[in-house]
Amino acid sequence: MTTPRTMKDLLAEYGESHTNAINELIHWICVPAIFFCVVGFLVSIPSPAFPLVGGHLWAKAAIALTLLYYSLRSMPLLAGMAVWCAFCFWLAHRLEAVAPWPLWAICLVLFTLAWVGQFVGHHIEGKKPSFLKDVRFLIIGPAWLMAKVYRKLGIRV
Repeated sequence: MTTPRTMKDLLAEYGESHTNAINELIHWICVPAIFFCVVGFLVSIPSPAFPLVGGHLWAKAAIALTLLYYSLRSMPLLAGMAVWCAFCFWLAHRLEAVAPWPLWAICLVLFTLAWVGQFVGHHIEGKKPSFLKDVRFLIIGPAWLMAKVYRKLGIRV
């Protein structure tokens, strides 16, 4: 039986395929965009309003599961990612209300462009995206960026 990798191990492994400055810059733009789009897609799914939960059930459930994952790995990252999730949810909700196009369409275009950017970045880096090795890296990517912010602020993950 193997020992589960710690958040520190996962962040270090993710960082190994993100050492090129251009690839890293692309990730600073594209990873948050992709994360937002996933929230936006989920907000776009019609769902009934339930007492105590309200509407947007799929988005809220996915955010709760995402935050549960982070809570099991790093409380500081949980805090930062909770703020980021709340911002993404708020922005998606606002765009849904005021944008001249459907939220899902906005997210589809942005999501596609961001993934193209990601693959361009990895082509420049000369390494495959981490998630091709382990799907968990799709959720580690945003935490890796948050951990970089934390390091600059002197906060341990």
